[in-house]
Amino acid sequence: MVRLSGARLSRPSSLLFAPGNRADLIAKLPRAQPDAVVIDLEDAVPGTPEAKAAARPVARDAARDLMAAAPHLPVFLRVNAPHSPYFAEDLNVLTPELAGVVIPKLESAADVRLVVNALATHGLTLPLLAGLETGAGVWNAHEILREDAVRWAYFGAEDYTTDLGGRRTPGGLEVLYARSQVALAARLSGVPALDIVVTALNDPDRFREDAELGRALGYAGKLCIHPAQVALAHDLFGATDAERARAHALLNAAHGAAAQGHGAFSFEGQMVDEPMLAAARAILAQDHA
Repeated sequence: MVRLSGARLSRPSSLLFAPGNRADLIAKLPRAQPDAVVIDLEDAVPGTPEAKAAARPVARDAARDLMAAAPHLPVFLRVNAPHSPYFAEDLNVLTPELAGVVIPKLESAADVRLVVNALATHGLTLPLLAGLETGAGVWNAHEILREDAVRWAYFGAEDYTTDLGGRRTPGGLEVLYARSQVALAARLSGVPALDIVVTALNDPDRFREDAELGRALGYAGKLCIHPAQVALAHDLFGATDAERARAHALLNAAHGAAAQGHGAFSFEGQMVDEPMLAAARAILAQDHA
């Protein structure tokens, strides 16, 4: 049972996280007006058996309260990785009312099927948001994202770099190949992909610069770890008024040219081809998605 299958969930431009052990922060998530939220049992909770066990009932109750208070807000829960010692117990927190479950560090199609089978033992058929954040996950991105259960994806730069034994740099050149590979695999699989987190919480210019690159690479939206990042993500991944107006004008010009029997025409001094028209349609489609 999928709780909500509306437009924002089909192609979210913002996904706001909160730690699964912080009911106070989870309750505040709707204030930022994100497209969807994630209650996180993985990275945001200390990696000890005691901390993980204590977080589960908090996350379960907070998710229930959040879905009651904000019924139109898609709520996800991120469990620990399938091969971690915490995964099996995390599944006890999931409910059919969730919009989906976020699965980190997927590395193969077999991992996806393992998760689907594990969910089935709990009577659940939740859609998956696949985390691609290891070398194997990026290498096998296409096969992972082609699995029917996978509806969305994200690229995790921090874990990916750690897995390779690399080092994160301000310019991000070390993850450009992997970031591009995930965006390409998502496009070929028809799965919207969400771009990497920006850990500089008090640097909106850094967020804008990074999000602009993500959008240029083809990402649908951004992972957000602070409420202030949500509005920035909406501005950068949504179409501006000027872009919508230009798209309308371009498509009207194309209609006029076609009515006169012209397959090729110029617009604003530029020869128009089908990719330009497709891009214009995509911009206007966001208003009706």
